[in-house]
Amino acid sequence: MKRWISTIGLLTMIFILAGFGFQSANKPVEVPEMLKVKEPTLVLYPKNRTTSQTNLVIPPFIGSSYIGFKEALAFKESQGNYFITNTLGYLGKYQFGIGTLQLMGVYNATQFLNDPGLQEEVFRTNIARNKWILRRDINRFVGKKIKGVEITESGILAAAHLAGPGNVKKYLRSYGTLDVKDAYGTSITDYIKKFSGYDVSTVLPQRNPKV
Repeated sequence: MKRWISTIGLLTMIFILAGFGFQSANKPVEVPEMLKVKEPTLVLYPKNRTTSQTNLVIPPFIGSSYIGFKEALAFKESQGNYFITNTLGYLGKYQFGIGTLQLMGVYNATQFLNDPGLQEEVFRTNIARNKWILRRDINRFVGKKIKGVEITESGILAAAHLAGPGNVKKYLRSYGTLDVKDAYGTSITDYIKKFSGYDVSTVLPQRNPKV
């Protein structure tokens, strides 16, 4: 008799607990007022911390200013790596050849490769030089379309970085017939299209500038 009473008592407890379980599952949960999120909260990432994905490469987006232009171009050239040399011997973040560096007044390739500040100065100086060389073509062709691509000042200067200002002159004056490609198959048209619409007015044209 005692065994039956124990069994009935155990079953009764199970049914009672199960009843509470189903009731709590269906009952809406009230969030305490102090825990409710009513507006966006500013989250600050801890200082002096880095993520484990240090090799993750993300293209920069810094707007359409000169900084945006140079960083987008650098990403295309080297993924923004100051210390890289490609298979053809082009150096640094913006992939300069030795001949172009010498035009800028730089004769020590090792020093150039290990000096990010110098690389930035050389890039800006070269933009100013190319602006001077291409000043008439910029005035003449900006706003027109060649091969269906609108010509902009930043596109012209990016193409000059790729192929040299002389080749860009030939491209523009032939209306795209003379379209030079680099050793990796990238054409003047590609750069004119890819880097169009940036504001590079902060860099003024200069004749034969040096760093």
